[in-house]
Amino acid sequence: MYKNLKGNIHSVETFGTVDGPGIRMVVFLQGCPMRCRYCHNPDTWEYSDNQQLSVDDILSKYNSIKEFLRNGGITLSGGEPLLQIDFVTELFKAAKSYNIHTALDTSGILFDKNNTSKFDELIKYTDLVLLDIKHINDEEHKKLTNFSNKNCLSFAEYLSDNNVPVWIRHVLVPGITDKEEYLKSLGLFLTSLKNIKAIDILPYHDMAKEKYKKLNIKYPLENIRTATKDDVIKATKILQVKLLYKTSQ
Repeated sequence: MYKNLKGNIHSVETFGTVDGPGIRMVVFLQGCPMRCRYCHNPDTWEYSDNQQLSVDDILSKYNSIKEFLRNGGITLSGGEPLLQIDFVTELFKAAKSYNIHTALDTSGILFDKNNTSKFDELIKYTDLVLLDIKHINDEEHKKLTNFSNKNCLSFAEYLSDNNVPVWIRHVLVPGITDKEEYLKSLGLFLTSLKNIKAIDILPYHDMAKEKYKKLNIKYPLENIRTATKDDVIKATKILQVKLLYKTSQ
């Protein structure tokens, strides 16, 4: 039974307000192949089984607080939740049987356009995808994450072809992702998609520095300033896309 399938879980947030509509329970899964230079969850990188929860465990936790989750649902984040796609699919399948809104926060890095069978099954039960496009330029994406962006952009096109609602997320990093040429390219790409419901331009912040210090990891963007609200406003104008944006707290 699906209820016995377990996922490797980093943590659970019971009052999430920025990871999908309404007030949500956000489950952060353990493990991520990328090493984004601005990552604020380096403690989710390693795929470990220090905390395993079953589908039933998570649904029970959700049911215990559901009266507080106004107009919300369950969001799976990470790490990279697609690393545990079987668990994600079974959890979302179970959630939909109880009419719980489901949202997936992912970069799409593990998408394979030549083998979509598991993704075809997953999107049957996915109400919303929060798609994090790290960088529109492939070479710069490699510098930023150690990976090409080809799978990520292919996943965006796949979601568009299948009419899965998407919120685009893009972290604005001064000197890295905020250049006019990159923002215009991103805007051009987004206008080719037919399923975008919102675009969140998220200003880069360095609040994770203490995490890196505790983990004995050198902070990669030590000399990069944080982005401001004015930076975000300027970026939205350059994008030239009619969008709904919000900034991180």
